[in-house]
Amino acid sequence: MASVQPIRKRSAEPIPLHAHAMDNLRYIRETMERAGSFTAVPGWGGVAMGMSAVAASVIAANQISARAWLATWLMEGALAVAIGIFAMWRKARAAGLTLWSPPTRKFIFSFVPPLVVGAALTTALWHAGVVSIIPGVWLLLYGTGVITGGAFSVRVVPVMGVCFLALGVIAMLPAAGLWGLHSAPFAGWNDAWLGFGFGGLHMIFGAIIARRFGG
Repeated sequence: MASVQPIRKRSAEPIPLHAHAMDNLRYIRETMERAGSFTAVPGWGGVAMGMSAVAASVIAANQISARAWLATWLMEGALAVAIGIFAMWRKARAAGLTLWSPPTRKFIFSFVPPLVVGAALTTALWHAGVVSIIPGVWLLLYGTGVITGGAFSVRVVPVMGVCFLALGVIAMLPAAGLWGLHSAPFAGWNDAWLGFGFGGLHMIFGAIIARRFGG
């Protein structure tokens, strides 16, 4: 006698709940990355960069030659880059992301070109003997990089870039002989502009980022 078989097939084994949760978390993370919301900008790392810049401004102001002054700030720049990369790596790791995630790539590819231009202009201005405008150039191009990179970041980042731009314009005025101010690049106003920009602005906005968007 033939046995009766059910018309409907037996349903597959149910998918565990934790698998659904992992898929949802993965989807949310990938969606945020595709949206370009870069939140791994280092807050406390920015504060550390600012502190090193303040120290460099004091050291540079006491140099007796333009060459020693430039060397001081170039070493500070290398130190700041190292601090920034390490802080970004730590923050990305804490967020469960890789350092070279799509938002990070967008930020770096937008941020680095103005810095390359700054390096080229620094070399040209140094050999031309026009050293007094180098601090203004640094502030302007760094601000440009922060703004372009900040297009893929939280809103406070491009605001910081605007502040760097404004300070760069102010730094250019005494270097150009305006306001009746004529200061040597290694003693006076320029170290104050650099200390307030790379030091003060980094510490102020770094603290804001750390408090609102994580360390």
